Amino acid sequence: MNTILTCLMIGVGATLLMDIWGILRGPLFGVAPADYRLPGRWLGHMKRGRFCHPAIAEASAVRGERLIGWSAHYAIGIAFAALLVVLAGEPWLQAPTPWLALQLGLITVAAPFLLMQPAMGAGIAASRTAQPNSVRLQSLITHLVFGLGLYLSALALHLLS
Repeated sequence: MNTILTCLMIGVGATLLMDIWGILRGPLFGVAPADYRLPGRWLGHMKRGRFCHPAIAEASAVRGERLIGWSAHYAIGIAFAALLVVLAGEPWLQAPTPWLALQLGLITVAAPFLLMQPAMGAGIAASRTAQPNSVRLQSLITHLVFGLGLYLSALALHLLS
């Protein structure tokens, strides 16, 4: 299987597991699933030259923001999968192990903590939210689930090939 298709499948699989976790954590822990309409709004405002907002939920809606947000969410998951494949190389694809995938999943939490949340008005690592420690913990868990998804998707592809 070619590397681009492999990265695509691993990224989609990992992001899908992350989304399933996002749905399950509601009934399990009372945490609402992520609203990808808001990152879509943030990205949509970028083409107008606006990169930071005091509160993205209060910014004007952008046409197609839900589609933009969900598309970006999966594209980012695929990009992180490609990064994993580049870092780990072909040997990892032939014998996937969880450690590197979980490490990368944990590292990916830097994107929301240091870029998205501050730019959308939530502060660095959700410092301006009502319950920053809860948001941080949920972000860490969610990104570890993404890392687990990277591993499980690579393992499934390996076993199927």
